[in-house]
Amino acid sequence: MALELPFDGAGVPPDLPPGFQYLPQRFDAAAQKALLDEVLAAIDAAGTPFAHGTMPRTGARLSVAGTNLGPLGWLADQRKGNGYVRHHPETGRPWAPIPAALLALWDEVADYPAEPEACLVNYYDAKAKLALHVDWDEEATDAAVVSVSLGDDALFRLGGPRRGDPTRSMRLKSGDVVVLGGPSRRRHHGVDRIYPGVSDLVPGGGRINLTLRRVTIPRILAKPFISG
Repeated sequence: MALELPFDGAGVPPDLPPGFQYLPQRFDAAAQKALLDEVLAAIDAAGTPFAHGTMPRTGARLSVAGTNLGPLGWLADQRKGNGYVRHHPETGRPWAPIPAALLALWDEVADYPAEPEACLVNYYDAKAKLALHVDWDEEATDAAVVSVSLGDDALFRLGGPRRGDPTRSMRLKSGDVVVLGGPSRRRHHGVDRIYPGVSDLVPGGGRINLTLRRVTIPRILAKPFISG
């Protein structure tokens, strides 16, 4: 069972693990709307709609619907496995560019000398969940993973490097940012539930999560970057 993280007067959970950053309300209400409008318009213009992936081993349909922004996009596919591709699997269209506001966020919090190459755009309806997992399909595993929450609240679970490690939970709100960098890059994490009706930001309700990742090791690095 996960332990609910207590919050201090500033709204920040104490005793966060090394490399884990929690930035509550990093985007205010106006910035949230502007960012979501830009993301949804870019997806529509690019012809890269949301779709449900399938688990590689079982073929089970993921409850979270996803699409991508950036040069590369992450897909879960029973036939091909999990990995990165340059085009939408159904339309064959390239993904839309990553918005400038997200690139600026990456520059601010990722502490990495190259831009992200993928932005996963995941839509959670009221019943969607995301099982505990580690993001490890990238070559640049020294780069942080940066996540932005928009819309309804989500119960986020954070574990350890091993699946059976103790976990803690925190309620993420619209505009919050989470960063998994350093040792936390290898921590299991997931979403246990959505709190429907908390926000009217996402059309029709629900939550959209934007996850920035660097996929390939940049040429400027002769060896993996070590954050100072």
